[in-house]
Amino acid sequence: MSTFRQSVMTNKLFKSTAIVSFMTLLSRIVGFLRDMVLANIFGASAGMDAFLLAFKIPNFMRRLFAEGAFTQAFVPVLSEYRSARPSTQVKILIDKVFGSLSMVLLGVTLLGMMGAPFLIWLFAPGFDVADSRFPLAVRLLQITFPYIFFVSLTAFAAGVQNAHGKFAIPALTPVLLNLSLIVAAFCCSTYFVEPVMALAWGVLVAGMLQLVFQIPFLSKLALLPSFKLDWRDPGVRRILTLMTPAIVGASVMQINLLVDTIFASFLPIGSLTWLYYSDRLLEFPIGLFGVALATVVLPHLSQEFAKNSQTGFSASVDWALRWILLIGLPATLGLVMMSGPLLATLLQYGEFSNHDVVMASRSLVALSLGLVFFLAVKVLVSAFYARQNTKLPVKIAIISMVANVIFNALLIGPLAHAGLALASTLSSVINVVLLLWILIKEKIYVPTFGWKAFGLRLLLANFAMAMVLWYFTPELSQWFEWEALQRAMTLFSLIGMAMLAYFGGLWLFGLRISHLRLESV
Repeated sequence: MSTFRQSVMTNKLFKSTAIVSFMTLLSRIVGFLRDMVLANIFGASAGMDAFLLAFKIPNFMRRLFAEGAFTQAFVPVLSEYRSARPSTQVKILIDKVFGSLSMVLLGVTLLGMMGAPFLIWLFAPGFDVADSRFPLAVRLLQITFPYIFFVSLTAFAAGVQNAHGKFAIPALTPVLLNLSLIVAAFCCSTYFVEPVMALAWGVLVAGMLQLVFQIPFLSKLALLPSFKLDWRDPGVRRILTLMTPAIVGASVMQINLLVDTIFASFLPIGSLTWLYYSDRLLEFPIGLFGVALATVVLPHLSQEFAKNSQTGFSASVDWALRWILLIGLPATLGLVMMSGPLLATLLQYGEFSNHDVVMASRSLVALSLGLVFFLAVKVLVSAFYARQNTKLPVKIAIISMVANVIFNALLIGPLAHAGLALASTLSSVINVVLLLWILIKEKIYVPTFGWKAFGLRLLLANFAMAMVLWYFTPELSQWFEWEALQRAMTLFSLIGMAMLAYFGGLWLFGLRISHLRLESV
């Protein structure tokens, strides 16, 4: 691969990742406002536990089928069609996939609504019939479940745009969900006997808005799909073949978190909420960078594979892993050392108590220890799916899920909900180690020169950041006494000092942006 081509590739990947990260940042900021509103109005209550479960089930299926398995199967096939076939055949494939996906989603939605009581029992067996959360969760799920239909078609539209190099609008779309829930909580909750019912309707409306939002942008690409149903089409069959094992392989983190929910349903009231807010904070760096990077890298890796460019493929994986460590390690450090202050500043108002902050911080620390691995698995799985190899990732994912269940059973006793979070971290470590080992063993990925120097610089810069946070961060009890403004000012000051120490340390120890270009790795 020529130096010029590498430079162009680096600039394109970096620009696309930056666009997705910026749009995701806007979404995450609004998402934090949403969580602050929900924590303030509903706290860690039985009703909130019920809603989070009713929202988690369709949201889990969205990530599992739509943004997980479907995207990982659809984008490589669509990218291949774009590289090797005329635009008319690309449009026909889009139409037929749209028709097939719509019919599957319609059937799943109807079954989910009718089977809501069974799903609640399956996903939260700790919610027995005598528990007030059970009937409420059933009613909520019957309202939220159609969200899977609309948001999955939204993911389809995002896949079409991503395969054509358009990343901004799909990354911005989740803002609509956050805004819808904020409006529902503030303006509608008082009109319901059970105030959390307003949130369920907010989820449903958000799904519709997200899908409608995609229409003008697909029209601009002249790719607004028509309904065509053809299960025998070679492209549709290939996507379905790739999807079947990818359902497990691409979404192992979500499956592990769902297993955590099942175990957590047996724990005291509030446990589901504490895990939820821990997960939400962790999703900030994952969504801001991990998902953005994987979204951009997948179509690029698919193109490199289609061109039979082994060097370019390996170099792209190497580039992505370096960026994951560059961003993931300080994010991990910050979340671990600042878990309590972060939760207190963002959530500890109204119904969300000091005790809730302490309990949620325990699970946040346990989840944060796995951040780098949660980020890495998205890129490593993409490396397999770009090569249209779904068998090996699914085998590894099954091993990881079994490990997660075992860790849950071992850790829930001594650590309660924090043990469930730690189990997800440990199983993710197993997942990444096995994926990386196979990629290196089969020489699909060959680590390039400079990793020792890069690792040493990261170690020293993170140590400098840790010392700053350790020295300047007040005790958690002090944060409880402060007003919101003082908390926010102190938190932003600490984040600023930590970033200055980290990036200043990287520069001082010799890391330059040129070292992170493809031609340098």
